[in-house]
Amino acid sequence: MIDKLLPLVEKPSRYLGSEINSIKKDHGRVKLRFALAFPDLYEIGTSHFGMQILYHILNSQADIAAERVFAPGVDLEALLRNSGQSLFSLESRTPLDQFDVIGFSLLYELNYTNVLTILDLAGIPFLAAERDHHHPLIIAGGPCTSNPEPMADFFDAMVVGDGENVILQMTGEWLQWKNDNAGQKEALLQRWAKIEGVYIPAFYKPQLDKHGLQYLVPRFSTYSGVKRAIVDDLDRMPFPENPVIPFGKPIHDRLRLEVSRGCTRGCRFCQAGMIYRPVRERSPDHLLSLAADSIAATGYEDISLLSLSTGDYGCLAPLIERLMARFGSDNVAVSLPSLRAGSLTPQLMKLIQQVRKTGFTIAPEAGS
Repeated sequence: MIDKLLPLVEKPSRYLGSEINSIKKDHGRVKLRFALAFPDLYEIGTSHFGMQILYHILNSQADIAAERVFAPGVDLEALLRNSGQSLFSLESRTPLDQFDVIGFSLLYELNYTNVLTILDLAGIPFLAAERDHHHPLIIAGGPCTSNPEPMADFFDAMVVGDGENVILQMTGEWLQWKNDNAGQKEALLQRWAKIEGVYIPAFYKPQLDKHGLQYLVPRFSTYSGVKRAIVDDLDRMPFPENPVIPFGKPIHDRLRLEVSRGCTRGCRFCQAGMIYRPVRERSPDHLLSLAADSIAATGYEDISLLSLSTGDYGCLAPLIERLMARFGSDNVAVSLPSLRAGSLTPQLMKLIQQVRKTGFTIAPEAGS
């Protein structure tokens, strides 16, 4: 039935799910069906590096099938509503309400309404309190979970901090809970509450103080706070060497290598500089190996060195020199997406234009 709708929409390629390096598993051979939901259009969501990381991590587990879903365009949304069909995943076109867990990436507040649109199109109740163990579990991660309360009522669990280790711990607990035939959702939430970085909104009761400001009262003495999850060594973390290559023209159409996470400056006006602390860097040797594997798996001719401030990476110039020596003959160029004005040097400009002129983005720190 979905195939009859795709010829009627503006960009059918958004919903095909048959891209190079996409992963399709037989649902009958897995125990956990996990939908990775990005509450924005395909072109934007496929450019989100965090989603590629989670897609790689989850699908590397034999018992888990992870599939993607994005907010549909207004044309497909109208067709789904008029036909009474549910929003579906890309890989298997399974209705969203048939998944066991749906994980949302919350990157910016303007996408909050799209979260509700996705749930509505899937026929899933908005509020966590209205969902029982027959509904998918709805979880969230991303920078917006650093201030979770505006969306807390909609989620069963929210991950605060780095998700690489947490997602495997949460899915491991889900598999154990399923094997134990626990049945009730709260039993699983109790398991998840023991994982560092996991916030269970239902385990706190919001109250107002005398000034009208909200504060939270924990329901259990053993779960009185949430500590942010932090990955201590990026070199030991899984990395998507064979990322999905989107159809159409995504926002960022290049190979992305995360060289570091966090920032040394600690500017008080910068949210990202505070919530991604401390600074952790990948080694140049590891990055060179990742680049070789990823280029072979994708055919990209542009490498983007990803970081909050790429110019602060300790081995930037030597890394670019080694990348140029290794891949320059294959016409692979390097671009720098985020540089402070003070970190841009003539040496860097000369290095990145060796193959062809790509570009760099300079981020001014203030208006003065």
